[in-house]
Amino acid sequence: MSNAFFEPPLAINEPIFDYAPGSESKKELKQAIKIMKSAEVDVPMFIGGQEVRTGKTVSMHPPYDHQHKLGVFHMGDKSHVEKAIDAALQAKQAWSDLPWQERAAIFLKAADLIAGPYRARMNAATMLCQSKNAFQSEIDAVCELIDFLRFNVQYMAELYSGQPESADGIWNRLEYRPLEGFIFAITPFNFTAIAGNLCAAPAMLGNTIVWKPAESQVYSAALIMEIFREAGLPDGVINLILVDGPEAGEVVFNHKDFAGLHFTGSTGVFQHLWKTIGVNISKYKSYPRIVGETGGKDFVVAHESANPLEVATALARGAFEFQGQKCSAASRAYIPAKIWDEVKEELESQVNSFKMGSPEDFTNFINAVIDERAFDKIAKYIDGVKDSDDAEIIIGGGYDKSVGYFIEPTVIVANSPRTTTMCEEIFGPVLTIYVYEEESFEEILEICDTTSPYALTGSILALDRYAISLATKKLEHAAGNFYINDKPTGAVVGQQPFGGGRASGTNDKAGSILNLYRWVSPRTIKETFVPPRDYGYPFMEER
Repeated sequence: MSNAFFEPPLAINEPIFDYAPGSESKKELKQAIKIMKSAEVDVPMFIGGQEVRTGKTVSMHPPYDHQHKLGVFHMGDKSHVEKAIDAALQAKQAWSDLPWQERAAIFLKAADLIAGPYRARMNAATMLCQSKNAFQSEIDAVCELIDFLRFNVQYMAELYSGQPESADGIWNRLEYRPLEGFIFAITPFNFTAIAGNLCAAPAMLGNTIVWKPAESQVYSAALIMEIFREAGLPDGVINLILVDGPEAGEVVFNHKDFAGLHFTGSTGVFQHLWKTIGVNISKYKSYPRIVGETGGKDFVVAHESANPLEVATALARGAFEFQGQKCSAASRAYIPAKIWDEVKEELESQVNSFKMGSPEDFTNFINAVIDERAFDKIAKYIDGVKDSDDAEIIIGGGYDKSVGYFIEPTVIVANSPRTTTMCEEIFGPVLTIYVYEEESFEEILEICDTTSPYALTGSILALDRYAISLATKKLEHAAGNFYINDKPTGAVVGQQPFGGGRASGTNDKAGSILNLYRWVSPRTIKETFVPPRDYGYPFMEER
């Protein structure tokens, strides 16, 4: 029974640990890595609260040391997808009937578990299976996931408090019902926080979930499930399946109770799923909600008034943190000739000072890309430049997968702003720069806006306020997250809601109340206290 309106604890961004030399946090993290790396795990699916093992196992290996075995996970098939849907539907009524503050308490507890006893393990898992360095893992797997959970509880309370006005004699109310059916969450390898948020955000609002993580992220996904279960999440609310994508889709997208898709991944896959949903639209009980964040070809535009050191640093960090495996990573840049020599000198100095290797060595800034498929794709782009007359590599260009999937941070200078690596998403440590004549600044803005089908993130660096204003207007639809005098990465929950338009997704802004609105179906209730007892109206009287 809810007999009060409850105010959740005020959400604040989780402080970021710096893992400085001699710190207790650094000792704990190194110990967690050592312990977890030394023990092979056996990861099941979690369906209706049960651990499901099939015997059909897939090995998990650190991308930076592909000979080492972290353990195995159990692959399922269509039957497991069906069981997960059944479990989600069976859990739906009790979960949606549970007062919202009780649901909130579960996810607030999960946030505190991650902040406290699970912090080192969560970071270690992400470092081991996704090859993130300690800082990249800390801001993602720990701080951002905590922020998603806490801020979404706050947004949920705000959402429920939104009520209509009432005239004399009536009481108008709004209910925010969960969607009718189950939600399918498909999550990527590159952000542990996204994996946790895409299933947790709809669940908070009373929905039940079938969750399919990327195979290369299963190791840390299993830990997220362990945390949710320890926090008290009831059986069947979130069901973790490990099934081939097309097999899972064949069941999910033909089910009458499919109610929504929460997706982060490639543009091609998202568009295929949208098309499939459209073809099957008459099969569903309701129109499914489709929420997706996909790719990006994110840009940095520098004006001649920009500080060269600041430009170089924005490029070095924006392009190469987490090996460029971010939807928001700087992938193309437009630098005026007037400052190019200074930018180039500083960029070369910074990038050439990067150390590359295992994330277990905390002095390494660059680690391995996620897997062999990604390695081969990125290497192919680099080789294409080596064989081309349209561009040249000025920094990096080397790669080696003998031990791990290591690719040197690579900077390309293009002769044309429309060359391949200026246009296509690479999703790796490759930055392409086009040097332009400063009097062509406005033309470059037009080129930037029209070069790519994506519109996720981008930035302008300038001291000239007229240039900033012009770029902000000209690039209005080129980026859902636009940065002024900063790199185009690093959105913080509660501060910069994240998402883009065009081919980059539905721009439903993870980390804001806007995303939560997508997972509810409002019902308006009008109660009349004294109903009329005669059909007549005053206009009908003649005297």
